Amino acid sequence: MHITKRFDRLLGIYFYLQSKPLVKAQELADKYEVSLRTIYRDIKSLEHAGIPIMGEAGYGYSLLNSYKIQPIRFNEQEALSFGVAEKLMNHYLDKEMAMHFGNALLKMKGVLRYSDKENVADLESKVLINKKKNFLNENVPAALATLFESMVKKRQIHLKYKSVENNLQERAIEVVGVFQEGPFWYFMAYCHLREAIRQFRLDRIEHIRLLDSKYTQELLPLNTYLEQNKKVETLQTIRIWVSKDFARFLQWERLHYGFQHEEEINNGVEMTFHTTHIEYFARWYMMFADEAQILEPETLKQSVVNLIQAALKKLD
Repeated sequence: MHITKRFDRLLGIYFYLQSKPLVKAQELADKYEVSLRTIYRDIKSLEHAGIPIMGEAGYGYSLLNSYKIQPIRFNEQEALSFGVAEKLMNHYLDKEMAMHFGNALLKMKGVLRYSDKENVADLESKVLINKKKNFLNENVPAALATLFESMVKKRQIHLKYKSVENNLQERAIEVVGVFQEGPFWYFMAYCHLREAIRQFRLDRIEHIRLLDSKYTQELLPLNTYLEQNKKVETLQTIRIWVSKDFARFLQWERLHYGFQHEEEINNGVEMTFHTTHIEYFARWYMMFADEAQILEPETLKQSVVNLIQAALKKLD
């Protein structure tokens, strides 16, 4: 069993090296959940097997460009993953990116055994994923594809972007990276209008166009800016009580609002959240306010009161 597990890992490391221009040992150790020493031994084993690996510990590893072996067949579990992959990508990617992924997946399905193709087709008919409204920007179907192309080619983007106040602004940006948080896609970019790194939301793009102008900034990795934002923003603790019968309906959505832990108390469930956006949380809370109670903070109670008063005025 141990020998089989190591063989699978060695094979996996080879294909991982084949898929990327440079791979650090720590990246491999994290992926396969082993020590750095184990990865160093694995790399040596692959080299002894005649695989031309360039690089060294502390820098990174890569395969000789001209070296390739024929791809092996997918096993049954890998083949079945195709059954849901395309539907998931149709949900999480915009129209153009989903089309490219679908074309790539068709080529991958082409090498499956006939029995696996039958199983994948059967599984696909039994998986349904409902796309949420406003999750993606249907009016700009190539938005994600353009962002990705910008990052690869290091070319600036021209945006027509709707701000939080609904003002339409034109901006030239240099994209740092793209990420998903809660029910939306976001991207971080250097904004030439503000002369600073700013965060944007995909569904607020009115028009997007790739420019010929190259990047002018030395941009850091996306995670660096996300961590900086976390340090600037102050996390606030929220505690609410929800009736036991209703609490089960919040199991999925609460994860998007900073859920930390829960405790059964007073024939209900006390939930604790950490958030930087009290008003955002208040709008979600209003969906089940008749079955819940705010324990803290007072600012959340006031935000809910303000929302209720604003709604009542519109009913007059």
